[in-house]
Amino acid sequence: MATQNNNLSVYDKTTIPNAKDFKFGIVVSEWNPEITNGMFQGAFDAILDCGGIKENIVRWDVPGSFELIYGCKKIGESYEMLDAIIAIGNVIQGETKHFDYVCEGVAQGIKDLNVQGDIPVIFCVLTDNNRQQSLDRSGGKHGNKGTEAAIAAIKMAQLRKDARF
Repeated sequence: MATQNNNLSVYDKTTIPNAKDFKFGIVVSEWNPEITNGMFQGAFDAILDCGGIKENIVRWDVPGSFELIYGCKKIGESYEMLDAIIAIGNVIQGETKHFDYVCEGVAQGIKDLNVQGDIPVIFCVLTDNNRQQSLDRSGGKHGNKGTEAAIAAIKMAQLRKDARF
């Protein structure tokens, strides 16, 4: 969904379904909050910009990116009629293999939720080499990955609705 100019926040509203009838769950990692809160704000604003209703957006916080999987599973079970879930997290490369294990686990876990469940779960986890790259993609010079994830969530919510008929 990223555009050729690398601005993650650019989208054409005429190609996005109206989000007024959709309900969204957004699960946000508390780790690196200046980055994850920026992505949440991008997602929240994009949903509203595309017709979404504030009361139809539920946010849950979890301690870290690895906990996003459980949080997404439980938010989907806890709220009736969520149309899509966005998992927002940030993992920055360190000096140990921890980065690799967390990134792999989160990616596979969110993939499993999509394969096994009925609610689309959007992967909005930045896995960058350094903090600046994450800042650049959470509202900085490259836009906001949260915005991109919200657009994907709206499109997948529409796909889910259409697939039921």
